[in-house]
Amino acid sequence: MTHAEIDALVKGFIVDAATAPANPRVQQAVLRLVSDLFKAIEDLDLQPSEVWTGLEYLARAGASHELGLIAPGIGLERFLDIRTDEAEAKLGLTGGTPRTIEGPLYVAGAPESEGFARLDDGSEADKGEVLFMQGTVYGADGRPLPNARVEVWHANLMGSYSYFDKSQSPFNLRRTIITDANGRYQFRSIVPMGYACPPNGSTQRLLDLLGRHGNRPAHIHFFVSAGGHRKLTTQINIDGDAYLWEDFAFASREGLVPAIERIAEPAELARKALTRPFASIDFDFRLLAEHVTAPTAEVERPRAAA
Repeated sequence: MTHAEIDALVKGFIVDAATAPANPRVQQAVLRLVSDLFKAIEDLDLQPSEVWTGLEYLARAGASHELGLIAPGIGLERFLDIRTDEAEAKLGLTGGTPRTIEGPLYVAGAPESEGFARLDDGSEADKGEVLFMQGTVYGADGRPLPNARVEVWHANLMGSYSYFDKSQSPFNLRRTIITDANGRYQFRSIVPMGYACPPNGSTQRLLDLLGRHGNRPAHIHFFVSAGGHRKLTTQINIDGDAYLWEDFAFASREGLVPAIERIAEPAELARKALTRPFASIDFDFRLLAEHVTAPTAEVERPRAAA
């Protein structure tokens, strides 16, 4: 069957078969996606058993809530970021902190504090390396932004996230920090570890068939927002991680790998009430001004809330 014949066939299925007013945007998207799918089946000579295997794979992935993990694994989430970057650049919106993927493990409702927060609940304090991370949130005019929201979340030393890992306390390694009068934020936590996709899950099954690993480097997620500015979704990677530039989710970007300083001076340890060296990361966030014709930076998607 030719592509033109497929287009005509799909139009009959999706458009001509309608007996009531259709949602134009949904109809447009379904028409295109189904047409492209049928053409792929024809061009690749996919057999019925292969098509049904694919459908069953998607059903299982949906049932196990892994579609949010597959999306970054096949580059879909990164592609959406690339398109937004391009749209902003065309409008002259440049110079901000690079965005990168959100991932599927954000939880709304984390406790708020002003200026400083401790993220970890202390359960891994003797096992991990203490981390202090601090910086300033700057606006589009280059000035510090008081009262900006810095939402932060990351994995524990087992590569697991609270809420999804029921063994952790609620909101462990999750906080919202409101910047102080000087636009500053700081938090204490532990240096996180990287993690891998569930070894027997749908995502790893696909990656295995593609000859790919499912590992992520250690990283810390952020939402940063302030009035009159575009919401920033980003994450920083922990320098030195073996998978730093081989992230299965394609989230590593230049400008998001800050230096880590190890602090061992007795005076600094005393000031932090610590008895052993700690890690320190300085990182400033630079937001872009909101623009009426720019695509929204507030992505609507299913998210957990506690």
